Amino acid sequence: MCDRRVDDIHPFHRSRTLAVFDLYHAHMARFRNDFLSGLTVALALVPEAVAFAIVAGVHPLSGLYAAFMVGLITAAIGGRPGMISGATGALAVVMVSLVADHGPQYLFAAVVLMGLIQISAGALRLGKFMRLVPYPVMLGFVNGLAAVIFLAQLSHFKMPDATGHLAWMTGTPLLLMLGLVALTMGIIHFLPKLTRAVPSSLVAIVAVTGLALFFGLDTRTVGDVAKIGGGLPEFSIPSVPFTLETLWIILPYSIIFAAIGLIESLLTIRVIDEITETRGRGNRECVAQGIANTATGLFGGMGGCAMIGQSMINIHSGGLGRASGITAALALLAFILFASPLIEMIPIAALVGVMFIVVLGTFEWASLRLIGKVPKGDIFVGMLVTVVTVATDLAVAVVVGVFVSALIFAWEHAKQIRATITRDDDGSKVYELHGPLFFASVYGFNNLFDPHNDPDDVIVEFRHSRVADHSAIEAIDALADRYKRVGKTLHLRHLSPECRKLLRKAGDLVEVNIHEDPKYFVASDQLA
Repeated sequence: MCDRRVDDIHPFHRSRTLAVFDLYHAHMARFRNDFLSGLTVALALVPEAVAFAIVAGVHPLSGLYAAFMVGLITAAIGGRPGMISGATGALAVVMVSLVADHGPQYLFAAVVLMGLIQISAGALRLGKFMRLVPYPVMLGFVNGLAAVIFLAQLSHFKMPDATGHLAWMTGTPLLLMLGLVALTMGIIHFLPKLTRAVPSSLVAIVAVTGLALFFGLDTRTVGDVAKIGGGLPEFSIPSVPFTLETLWIILPYSIIFAAIGLIESLLTIRVIDEITETRGRGNRECVAQGIANTATGLFGGMGGCAMIGQSMINIHSGGLGRASGITAALALLAFILFASPLIEMIPIAALVGVMFIVVLGTFEWASLRLIGKVPKGDIFVGMLVTVVTVATDLAVAVVVGVFVSALIFAWEHAKQIRATITRDDDGSKVYELHGPLFFASVYGFNNLFDPHNDPDDVIVEFRHSRVADHSAIEAIDALADRYKRVGKTLHLRHLSPECRKLLRKAGDLVEVNIHEDPKYFVASDQLA
C-alpha cells in the first residue's frame, strides 16, 4: 500500500494532495522571503537607530531597544503587515529639546504618555481622518521623507579632523567611501536581474563587508559609530516626580510625539497600500503604535513609529507578511545580545548605499512630470509640503499642506458662483444660481444682485446651487433683508427644508416646493 504512485490515487484525492503541496510551498516561499527580508531590514536598522538616539541625546541602546520593541509589537498586532516601525528621525529631532532641558527620564515618561494618546486615537477611530489628506500632500510627504533620508546619510561623509571636529572627507577616504557606496548600489540594482532568490540588499551588505575585510580597507564601520552590545531591556518606571508639574512638562511633547508618529505611520500605510494594492487598517495601527510606545517607555526606549525607508526595503525585498517585521525585530535583538562584534564590522558605506537606493525608490519621480499637467495649486502644495518636511517636521508639514489645500479648494470653488438672469411670463426677474454657496463665495453672491434697480418682484432660483454652510444662510438672510428695506418682494425657490428652517429674516418669502426641493444638510451649529 505504501508503494502506490500518485497516478494510482483517485483524481479527486490527487487534486487535493497537489493543492496541499502547492499551498505548503507557497507558504514556505512567503516565509522565506519574509525571513530574508527581515534580516536585511535588521542590518539597516542598526545604524539608523543608533544615529537617531544620538540626535535625541540618549544612549544608543535606547534607540536600539525602541527599534526592537516598537518593531516587534507593531509587526505582531499592527494594521499593516510588512510595515517596519522603530526609532525615527522625525521624532528624534523633536525629542532633543526635552532631553536637553529635563533629561532622558522625562523623555521615557513622555513616550509612555504618547502611547496612551495613540491608543485613545485608535479607540476613537480617528485614523479615518487621514482620508482628508489630499494626494499632493501625500506626494510632498513622500518626497520630503526621501530628502530627509538622503540628508541624514550625508553625515557619514564626515570624519574627525586633527582638532577633533567633523569635516567633509577628501582624497582617498572620500574615493573609498564613494566606491563602496557605488558598489553596494550596483549590486542592489543589478542582482535582481539575475536572481531574486535572496534580497539584493542583504547580498550587497555581505559582499561589501567581505571585500572590506579581505583587502583590509580603511573605512568606517558600524563599530566606529557606536558599540551596540548590551543585554535585554529592563522594566523600569521612569524616574520622574508624579506631580502635575511633571505632567504639564511632558504633555505638550507627548501630544506632538503622538501626532508625528500617527501621521507618519498612517501616511506610510497609504504608500504601502498603493504599492501592494492591498488595504491596511489605520485604527488598528494607531492602537498597536500606542501599545508599543507605552511598553517602550517603560523599558528605557526612546519610542518610535513607522519607518518609510526600512518599510520600502522590506517591501521591495519581498517582505509582505508579519513575519518580516517580527524577524527584523528579533534579529536586531540577537545582534544586540550575541552578534554585536559581527555587525560592528559592517562598513558604514554599505548601509549608506542601501539607504541611497531607498531614497531613489521612495522619491516620486513621476511627480516631476506632473508640472504643467495638473493645476498649479496642486504643484505648489506638493512642493510646500516637501520643503516644510525637510525644514521642520512631518506633522507641521502635513497640517500646513492640508490647510493650504483647503484654502486653494475654497478659492477655486468661490469663483464658480454665478447667475443666469432671465424674465418669467409675469415679468419677474429671475436669478438662476450656479455653483456652491459657502463662506468663500458669499462675496461674489452678494455682488450678483442690485435691489435698488431690480423690479418689484425678484426670484432667486437655487435649483443648480447648493447652500453649504452657515455663512451661506446668513448671506441669504441678509439678501432678503436688503430687498425688504427697499419694499420689493423676493422669492427664494428650491431651498432644502434645512435651509428654510435656518432662515430668519426671509420669513414667508421662501417658496415651498414640496415635491422638488433638494434634500441635503447645511453645516451649521444652530441645528446641534
